[in-house]
Amino acid sequence: MWQYLGRRLLTSLSVLIGVSILTFLMLHFVPGDPVHALLGRQAISPERLEELRQELGFNDPIPVQYFNYVANVARGDLGRSLKNNRPVLESILEQFPSTLQLTVTALLISTFFGILIGLINAVVHNTAPDKVISILTITGISIPPFFLGLLLILFFSVRLNWLPATAKSNDPKGLILPAITLAVGEACWLARLVRSSVLEEMNKSYRWTARAKGASERRVMLHHVMRNSLIPIITAISLQFIALMAGSVVVESIFARQGIGRLAVTAIQNRDFPLVQGTVSFIAVIYVLINTFTDLIYAVVDPRVRLQ
Repeated sequence: MWQYLGRRLLTSLSVLIGVSILTFLMLHFVPGDPVHALLGRQAISPERLEELRQELGFNDPIPVQYFNYVANVARGDLGRSLKNNRPVLESILEQFPSTLQLTVTALLISTFFGILIGLINAVVHNTAPDKVISILTITGISIPPFFLGLLLILFFSVRLNWLPATAKSNDPKGLILPAITLAVGEACWLARLVRSSVLEEMNKSYRWTARAKGASERRVMLHHVMRNSLIPIITAISLQFIALMAGSVVVESIFARQGIGRLAVTAIQNRDFPLVQGTVSFIAVIYVLINTFTDLIYAVVDPRVRLQ
């Protein structure tokens, strides 16, 4: 078990190193002088430009700059925003609860309905309801979140006036439409995965052995088929969390909701590279933590995983 955990931690560390390198090189990939890229269209004298280059460390060799960048990140110092001179980490932590609330709500919706629809779809396979559900789930996967969000605003906010079109703080109603917009595509994708995984397990011989021993169909489905289908489902749910957090970039902009996604979009528009770098690094750490936690769940659910 400890060897398995050690291998996963080493993999996670390598991912973080790769992300840190790409994030560090973000400024250096920009054509021209990085300081000009940071300043945008601001007019500045050559003397002041050289002072800024020295202050920001751009005169140092690239390896030295990278080492300083990693050392600052390890101390929790992600730099300061060029727009308002606030610490980047402070700005991210201020917006993160809103994004986390939206992501978790969407994840709960997509997981519940995805597993439920997938099970129903598997039980009624090769029937007319199966074909109808399959068409609906494929349609849900195909609709882009930004288009679905606009449709929901048009129908529930403009025409019916049931829910607000913009998400105000401390207003639970403002969370409903953004969460549904994020959850629909992921729920349909999870339903397709659950259907195929459950059908694969239902066709295995142990199901008929359990039935021959007198186990009810419900017990076979819950205690045998579903348990053996958990590995791909757990993987899908962990990937959904990351996908939903990434999807919040679009959804938070559509519904004018505060969060990391909207913060990143605003930083890109303002060419606030320290803030962009900080949000990328922060999301990468969350991604690695979620994947490591998922690997540990694998080992708990399926003991065979510990031996790999």
